[in-house]
Amino acid sequence: MRQFFAAKAEYPDVLLFFRMGDFYELFYDDARKAARLLDITLTQRGQSAGQPIPMAGVPVHAYEGYLARLVALGESVAICEQIGDPALAKGLVERKVVRIVTPGTVTDEALLQDRHDTLLLAIARAPAGKHTAYGLAWADLAGGRFLVNEVIGEDLLEAELARLDPAEILLPDEEGWPIALATRAGLRRRAPWLFDADSGRRQLLRFFDVHDLTGFGIDDSLPGKGALAIASAGALLGYVEETQKQRLPHLTSIRVETSDAAIAMNAATRRHLELDTRTDGDSRHTLMGVLDSTVTPMGGRLLRRWLHRPLRDRQAVRERHDAVAQLLERRIDGEIREIFRSLGDIERILARVALRSARPRDLSTLRDALTLLPQLHGLLQDCDSPRLRLLIAESGEHAAQAEWLTRAIVAQPPLLVRDGGVIAAGYDVELDELRKLSTHADQFLIDLEAREREASGIPTLKVGYNRVHGYYIEISKGQADKAPVHYTRRQTLTGAERYITEELKQFEDKVLSARERSLARERGLYEAILDELNLHLEPLKRCAAALSELDVLACYAERAQALDWSRPLLSEEPQLRIERGRHPVVEAVREDPFEPNDLHLDPQRRMLIITGPNMGGKSTYMRQNALIVLLAHIGSFVPAASAEIGPIDRILTRIGAGDDLARGQSTFMVEMSETSYILHHATAQSLVLMDEIGRGTSTYDGLALAEACARHLAESN
Repeated sequence: MRQFFAAKAEYPDVLLFFRMGDFYELFYDDARKAARLLDITLTQRGQSAGQPIPMAGVPVHAYEGYLARLVALGESVAICEQIGDPALAKGLVERKVVRIVTPGTVTDEALLQDRHDTLLLAIARAPAGKHTAYGLAWADLAGGRFLVNEVIGEDLLEAELARLDPAEILLPDEEGWPIALATRAGLRRRAPWLFDADSGRRQLLRFFDVHDLTGFGIDDSLPGKGALAIASAGALLGYVEETQKQRLPHLTSIRVETSDAAIAMNAATRRHLELDTRTDGDSRHTLMGVLDSTVTPMGGRLLRRWLHRPLRDRQAVRERHDAVAQLLERRIDGEIREIFRSLGDIERILARVALRSARPRDLSTLRDALTLLPQLHGLLQDCDSPRLRLLIAESGEHAAQAEWLTRAIVAQPPLLVRDGGVIAAGYDVELDELRKLSTHADQFLIDLEAREREASGIPTLKVGYNRVHGYYIEISKGQADKAPVHYTRRQTLTGAERYITEELKQFEDKVLSARERSLARERGLYEAILDELNLHLEPLKRCAAALSELDVLACYAERAQALDWSRPLLSEEPQLRIERGRHPVVEAVREDPFEPNDLHLDPQRRMLIITGPNMGGKSTYMRQNALIVLLAHIGSFVPAASAEIGPIDRILTRIGAGDDLARGQSTFMVEMSETSYILHHATAQSLVLMDEIGRGTSTYDGLALAEACARHLAESN
């Protein structure tokens, strides 16, 4: 228990999984909490100060399931392992905390959602005139991405929180944080000095082994140009190194993701448009639910990122449209998607390779994916789309790695390295020799049994093996008096005697030694394979990123064909002209045909006021046009006969409202807050959708509000 107290004192704020043989045990308050959260038995072990010590435990072989449940509930868990072989330990087995699993730092496949990024976010802040500036840094440890951004004002901070949806947030332990942060799960308050820009800069320079950060696009020489981003990135990096207790070679760079490069959408707009989650929590009947036909999990995650960050860079969007059009024109999207069914989640596999937690089947999946690259390149080699050509180049050849992994790893490896049988025959001479000793053991035992039966004259004599006593010769009680004198009794059973001979003992030592040496050799070879893969990690990561994007583009092509969507035209003129537009989600769930609608907006016709009865389709019409604009700017085709879309800088909506109890706001207050945000942020290039303004108050007050808002948007914005 002294070892437990020492470990718990070092990590007082997390649950401690304390390894004891085949179980991870929890004690005291940890045990009570785990028993309640996991619905496991609360028992006791000994006494302390005259009181029983509460204890609960989970089996080592099944701990990942329990760990996943705790992490999903926002808990962090320190894993305290037995160090070394307990059989060889003199006295107490040494124990050590080897890692801390937190909601934002999980990398184990069993703890992750396939199609959702698991993000760790750190936030630093500083005054900026009347507002507060925020530096954000976020990392996806399971995918190997590390990014930063700076925003000014609570509204933009809330918009980034809605976009990123982090699993865990690190904040300086100070007062005055926005309510949008205070109500989020996975909040970790840290010492304010950890969010210092100077120390953060030193950490980043050391971690990436560079002399300055300008190569990453970060410049903190001027106020507001990177100091807060550096402070938050340093705090995040320190937390990750503290919890993971190892190097993180898959975080090879840090990238700036500026808000200006994307069409702005605040948290309310994302909620109103139901991009990937409805207000009732359903995710199927959403835009993501209709759009996502990606084959690989990594493609699904990239699509979600694109959906929440439509681009303002019209050339980049046109390149995506060109790529989709070419996949459709050449009718190769189906073949590409068929190849992708054998790819697996290469992005996360490479992260586990870097963290040295990759399992044998990860490597076989990686091998199979690399062997498919020539087939994929063959399909795309005649394409002249700039984006597709770039993706072919980025994916690379990797023929040498594919051939080497084919020689090294068996076709269908076992789940764990410790099970043996991972390394293919012929890959290593020494391993093959050791395996032969074990393989030939069965034949030796058959021959020995036959010889001993003949020599002893006992036809029922058997040669066998069990884990406790090893190899033995078994003779029934009735024949035991015929046992040769050179037999040494090893075990007495009810109906038989078991013996050992010098020959059998020597054979046993040789075989058991060969098996142990074989497994040890195999572990060493496996580690060497991980070493070699890490030397090629960067090009392999670029390959995974290219395959993810190709999966999304093929998804766009499949959706365009299956749902009869057309290519939008991005014009430079200020206009929004949609012919026979449809709502993608409503059309997908309705049994009856959807009635298409047109929309024409230009400098002479900048505003439409839509009236009509309840349930007449007004809100659906508004949402469908916003979704068509959004789809066009993520590179997708759109549900319309045609769409011509001018420059858009932001999408602002106020559709539907309810009480916000967490903020203490009534329905009318929520409505007015969202309206105020729109009136303050809308520009001449903004798409604004406002539904039933003033419905939360009296008829005449509501009408006055609606007219005032309409006049302000038409004349001032």
